[in-house]
Amino acid sequence: MIRVKKTGKKRFANYEFHILWLPFLVLFFVFTILPILSSLVLSFTDFDAVSTPRFIGLENYFRMFTGDEVLPVALKNTVMFAIFIGPFGFALSFFLAWIINEFGKTARSILSFLFYSPALVGNVFYIWQIAFSGDAYGYINSFLMSFGVITEPIQWFRNETYVFPLIVVIQLWLSMGVSFLANIAGLQNVDDELYEAGAIDGIKTRWHELWYITLPSMKSILLFGIVMQIQAAFSVGAIPMALAGYPSVNHAVDTILSHLQDVGTERFEMGYASAISVLLFVLIIVTKKLLTKFVNFMGR
Repeated sequence: MIRVKKTGKKRFANYEFHILWLPFLVLFFVFTILPILSSLVLSFTDFDAVSTPRFIGLENYFRMFTGDEVLPVALKNTVMFAIFIGPFGFALSFFLAWIINEFGKTARSILSFLFYSPALVGNVFYIWQIAFSGDAYGYINSFLMSFGVITEPIQWFRNETYVFPLIVVIQLWLSMGVSFLANIAGLQNVDDELYEAGAIDGIKTRWHELWYITLPSMKSILLFGIVMQIQAAFSVGAIPMALAGYPSVNHAVDTILSHLQDVGTERFEMGYASAISVLLFVLIIVTKKLLTKFVNFMGR
């Protein structure tokens, strides 16, 4: 076997390549890898953000499942949000993109913009707070009272029956924008010749086209959408806190993230907060692995 010796020019080109990578690698290490490692280390300590961390072993992890009454409820709510906003939200965004992709160019562009627009505005969810305001001036209460459906205003975000479905709908509305846009772009880039070849090979229904041609051709886009949906599913916390307060009624919409924020920024129990963040990190990794396996299974 003959080895081709690298010339000085090639070595210099590789050197430039690594120099260009260096700023990204430094920032990635400082703002991503280092915080993860720091959380892992601090999770084994008793730390109040002021005093020197004191090593306590696995005590924080034992506390999570034996001494924290809120965490099991927050974990259950987080898993429920993850189910609705993650797989269900991603499937819904893909299904809508699949349908809208069949429209003409103008209608497709307008509908795509409408579905993506909630992701463009940061605090757009406050329109839901106005619509579901707990007084008689809230749009929903006013509408229902005007038709005699109710006789007094409903405290939508203070009622355990209504608050969870409302937050799910709001989070779905906000989280589907990026996945929807990625899916519509992926559908546009599927090679039409693949459908022609599929028809020759015996594929006749649209569902068979979807499973054996469309989805396998979009695996990279689907993985991107899955990552974005996972991020949205497990980052639920700010909106429930803004609309329902913390703690919410009977902890109905409290999540791991909101509990983590309360423990870390209100009680300054940074060691315990770090242990909770490690738990959240593990949940995200496991969920991503499962969904990735499902995507790789499609089309087989």
